[in-house]
Formats: sequence, structure tokens, C-alpha cells
Amino acid sequence: MNQPITVRHPLAVLAPKAAPAIATSTVLILGRIWNANGAEHSVGNATLMVVLATGAAAAGACASVGRAGDGVLAGTCFAASGGLALAGVAGYADGISLPLLLWALATAVAYGLAARYWRTDRRDTVSFERRMSEKREDHSHIERIEAMRSRTQIEVAREGAAYATALAEAMTARAMLPGFDPTELTRAGLPELPTTTSKEN
Repeated sequence: MNQPITVRHPLAVLAPKAAPAIATSTVLILGRIWNANGAEHSVGNATLMVVLATGAAAAGACASVGRAGDGVLAGTCFAASGGLALAGVAGYADGISLPLLLWALATAVAYGLAARYWRTDRRDTVSFERRMSEKREDHSHIERIEAMRSRTQIEVAREGAAYATALAEAMTARAMLPGFDPTELTRAGLPELPTTTSKEN
């Protein structure tokens, strides 16, 4: 059973791995742009970012301990909270050292969380491929058995037809021999030849 071979584009393979770094770098860049446009030492902007980050963290905590326990929603809320905190520091701080430190920390945490989901996804993918491989092997085994059975039946039918033809030719040739008497064969103990015409009672 031939399966189509699919090759993923290299960008499709690398994009998920680069996503956490791209996200944190984008937040850092936007925060520094915000800093250059007047956010530095702005108490109102800092307060806004603290309130937004705290609200996102609270939403993540509610999502994680709620009745449903939605891990995806909780992770999204915590990621938003961290991004808002990073953006606030990047926009409010004087130098670049503290924003870079927080960027490195946020990137490391993002990769740590993403690695967990990547491992889970990889296990699911391997398990799915294993199940599909087992199903393909089962179907291939059944197909081979059915093909062998079909070939055997065809060979048996062909040999039976050839035997019947040879027997009919032998009976016809024996009946055409001069002086052939079927009763002599019966008297000698050989099986009687079937009559070509059946007599009705």
C-alpha cells in the first residue's frame, strides 16, 4: 500500500519554534518605541500597564482554578499579563538593560511553556502515526491474504477445467477405438462410463 509522501516547507517547521522569541521581541520593540514617544517616567502610562497586567493575571488565575479549568485560556491570559508587564517596563524605564533582562527572562519562560506543549503534541503525533501504521499493516496483511486466496481459487478452477477437458477427450478417444466394448470394462472391474443420454423411467 503506497502512501503519499508529504514534505513540509522549512518555514512551516521553523515558524512554531521562533514564535515565542518573535512575540517577546515584538513586545520589547513596541515598548521602546512607546518609550521614545513620551512614555518614559509617565506615571499614568505605568499605572495603566500595571492595571492591565494585573487584570490579565487575575483572569488567568480565574481560568486556571475555575470549574472548567481551561488551560489554554489560562495560558493565554498569563502570556498577555507577562507581555503587558514587559511592555510597561520597556516603555517606562530609562535605559535598555532592564527591558533586555526582562525580555530574556520572558523569552526563556515562553520557551519553557511552549516546550511542554510541543512535547505533548509530539507524543500525540507519534501515537497517531503508530496507530495509522498498525492499521496500514493490518489492511496490507488482509489484502495479501485475499490476493493469495483469489489466486489459489483461480488456479484450482483452471486445473479443474483442464482435468475435465482431458477426461472428456480421453473418454471420447477410448469410445472411438475399434472393437471397444464398455461391458468388457465393467466385467474387468473398471468403473462404467457414464452414458451420454439419460433414460427416463
